[in-house]
Order: sequence, then C-alpha cells, then structure tokens
Amino acid sequence: MPASSPGTRGIDTPAPQRRSFMGYLALIGPAFVVGAWQFGPGNLATAVQAGSGYQYTLLWVIAVSTILMICFTDMSVRLGISVPTSLISSIKDHLGKPVGVLAGVGVFGITLMFSVGNAVGSGLGLSMVFGGSPVLWSVACTALVAFVLAFRNVYGIVEKALLVIVALMGIAFVVSAFIAQPDWYQALAGAVPSLPPGSEILVVALVGTNFSINAAFYNSYGIKEHRRTRADYRDITLVDTIPGIVAPGIMTGLVIVVAASVLGKTGEAASSINALASVFAPLAGSLGSTLFALGLSGAAFSSMIANATAGGTMFSDALGRGPKAGSPTARIVTGAILAFGLVITLTFQASPVGLIVVAQSLTVLISPLLGVLLFVMANKKSLLGDLRNRWWQNALGVIGLVAIFAISIRLVTALLS
Repeated sequence: MPASSPGTRGIDTPAPQRRSFMGYLALIGPAFVVGAWQFGPGNLATAVQAGSGYQYTLLWVIAVSTILMICFTDMSVRLGISVPTSLISSIKDHLGKPVGVLAGVGVFGITLMFSVGNAVGSGLGLSMVFGGSPVLWSVACTALVAFVLAFRNVYGIVEKALLVIVALMGIAFVVSAFIAQPDWYQALAGAVPSLPPGSEILVVALVGTNFSINAAFYNSYGIKEHRRTRADYRDITLVDTIPGIVAPGIMTGLVIVVAASVLGKTGEAASSINALASVFAPLAGSLGSTLFALGLSGAAFSSMIANATAGGTMFSDALGRGPKAGSPTARIVTGAILAFGLVITLTFQASPVGLIVVAQSLTVLISPLLGVLLFVMANKKSLLGDLRNRWWQNALGVIGLVAIFAISIRLVTALLS
C-alpha cells in the first residue's frame, strides 16, 4: 500500500518500484543534460587557472560546489515531479506572472550570452585536434547542433547525444589525468578547505561555474518531459541526479589535477586552455594534447546543445507558448540563440571576452532570483506534499543561497571597482 506522510493534504508517495537493470537505465538523462550545460568552456578555464596557479589546494571548492549543486538539482527534480505543467507556469500561479516571466527571460538572456563562449570553445578544441581555422570549426559545430535540434523528438535526441559526449569526455579527462601522473596524495590533501593568499576571486569563479543554478532550474523540464512520478523519485536520485551532477564535478577536479601536475613537472604555468594543451605535450607527446583538446571540444559542444535547448524551452514557457523543447516557439528561440553565438563569434574574432563578462554580470542578476525561486517553491507543502524540503535540505539550501548572494556581491563589487 502507498505510504502517506502526515500533513501532506492527501498527497501520497507510492512505494518505490522494483526495476530491472534496463528500467534503471531508462531513468538516466535529465541530470546529465544539466551537467553538460554546467561543464562548459568557462568551467574549464577556471579549473585550468586553479590548478596552474594554486596546484591542488582548491579541489575542495569543487567538492563543496558539487554538493550544493546536487541539493538544488534535487529540488528541481521534486518540482518537476509535482508541478501540474511546468516550473515557470507554477511560479506564475503561486508567486505571480511577472516573477515567472522574469525568470524565463533572465535565463534566456544568460543562454544568449553563453552561446558565444560555447561557439568559440567548440571551434578552438577541434582546430587544436584537426587544424584549420577555429572560426570555421565554430560554424561547423553550430550547424551540427542546429541539425540535431531540428529532429522531432528534440529533448530525447539531445539527451542521448549528451550522454554519449559526457561519457567520452569522462574517458578523455581520466586518461589525461593518469598520463600527467599527478601527486595523488597532494590531490587528496586538496580536499581539506584552505584559502591561499590571492585566491579569493578565483574561488568565487570556481563556485560560480560549478554551482550553476540556471542548469539546476532547467532540470525540472527534463523530468517533466519524461513524465516521472513520485514513485520514481528515489531511483532518479540514485541513478540520475547524483551521478549526473558528480560527473562534471569529477571532470573539473581532473582538469585541476592535470594543470597542477603539468606545472609541477614542467615549471610552466598554464594560464589558459590553449597553454595547458601545449605544455601538456612534453609529458605525453601529441596524444596528451589531443585528448585534452577533445575534452575541451566535447565540453563546449555539449554545453552548446544544452544551453540552446534550455534557453529556447524556458523562454517559450515564460511567453506562455508551451514548456516543450519541440514547441514552435522553443525551436525559433533555440535557433536564435545559436545564431547569436555564431554571429558574435564571426564579428568579434579577436576577443569575445567582453561579451562573456556581460554574461557573467547578467548571471549575477538572475542566479540569486532562480535560487530563491527554487528554494521557495520546494518548500510549498500544498504543491509538493511529502516531497517538500526537509530540514537538512533547507539547511543546505540556505548555505547555497548565501554562496550565490556572496558571489553576486563580490562580482558586482569587482565590476564597479
């Protein structure tokens, strides 16, 4: 018999189902889309700087960020299971239409700006492997993503493609780490929190790129696409939410480890992704550089797919045109996001850094709002019943919100100074 918790106003959580191995595999997907969006060029760039500048000492930041990311992604899972139509539609119903529209428009703005970094990163990685102009490779990658997103079952295609890319990236970064032969004892010591002098801004950047509220917010849409139920919740947590968020955390940690190891063996600081790939070559020849470049390209390509899909879906929902990735409005907006990234990349070939800075400042304005909305909605008993936040989830949520607001204040201060 289904178990009912007191105070759930008649909302029951069915007993977990007994599943076959294939049944568990069928639950994997939405959180890996979130992880693919989170693990993009900005994430890699900050990880390279952390390992090159401070060796293994900032690995603990990735561990803490990953725990907070799991917490907010889990809130999004429970909301995806519980809300009648979509998260933004429920926000409109419970907190007012302007709030829901602001959330959707804000996420769209972030995805619009991030599309530039994704276009640049994908082209750069492939040019490092195959040669040729990074810009031409950016064009090719954007065209390929547009082709993938033209299929009828857009979300299903995206999910399967990203699962494959994440798996390949994982292999590339694991092999890269072992080729670099890091000091694993020092890497383990890096799990102990410490704050080296001068690392404060980089710590903020690491948390900001690894604790991505935008991506966590979108997870509810993937859950809704699959029509997950309350009986699926426990198994989703075990086979999708935790692995899907831990995977990019591990890969980010491996990038830090590789950068730290290269610095320790060659004495050369790798202040950029290009530099890391080049100084990695003396340790393993062209194989090392190729593996790392493939990882970079995969990160940018997967983030490009997830970024465009999420932006199109949530903007369409904000406009009241449907919360599905395959809706006409979502497809048009998705295409606009891809086109924007490509046009800016072609126009400002020398340095799109200024636009990326704008994206970060926009994130400062929107991420706290999205975090608060997830937290508030996940505590609504009338909506979630016994799936609402428990005390320890609220405790982690408050820590996460403090971190988001601290990052926002620090970045606003830096922009104004």
